[in-house]
Amino acid sequence: MAGSLNKVLLIGRLGADPEIKQMVNGKNVARLSLATSQSWKDKSTGEKKEKTEWHRIVVFNEGLVNVVQQYLKKGAQIYVEGQISTRKWKDEQSGQDKYSTEIVIQGYNSSLTMLGGGNSGGGIKNDNTQTSSNNLEDTSQVQNDMDDEIPF
Repeated sequence: MAGSLNKVLLIGRLGADPEIKQMVNGKNVARLSLATSQSWKDKSTGEKKEKTEWHRIVVFNEGLVNVVQQYLKKGAQIYVEGQISTRKWKDEQSGQDKYSTEIVIQGYNSSLTMLGGGNSGGGIKNDNTQTSSNNLEDTSQVQNDMDDEIPF
C-alpha cells in the first residue's frame, strides 16, 4: 500500500535483563522489556502523577543480538526505532488464540542506541550494510526469519 508507514520510536529503560533465545532455525533472538513513562501534575489535587507503559522489543539481527547480550542490562536507557507487529499464536495449555504486540528491530531502517553515560553510550544501527567491519554501526546481513514458534 503506497503512502503508509509503520515506524515506532521509543526512549525508555529496560525493566529486566535481555532474554536471548534460540529459534528453530538455530539463530538467536533478543527480547527486551522497555518502560516508557510520562508524568504530569493533577490539576485538581496538585499531586504529581506518573504512568508507565511497557513495550516488548524483539531484535532479530544476529549482530545486534550479540551486542544486546553483551552490553545491555536491567535499567539501561535505550532508544529504539522499529516496526510494530502483532502476531497470533495458540496457547498450548488452553488451546486459545493469543496475540502479542511487539516492536520488531530487523531489516532496513531499524536501530537500537544505548543512551546514558559510562560504558552504555554508543549506537547500533541496523542499516543492511554489506561491508565487513568491526564498527558497531555496520551490521551485516539482516536475518529475516520469524519462524521461531516460541510464543513470547
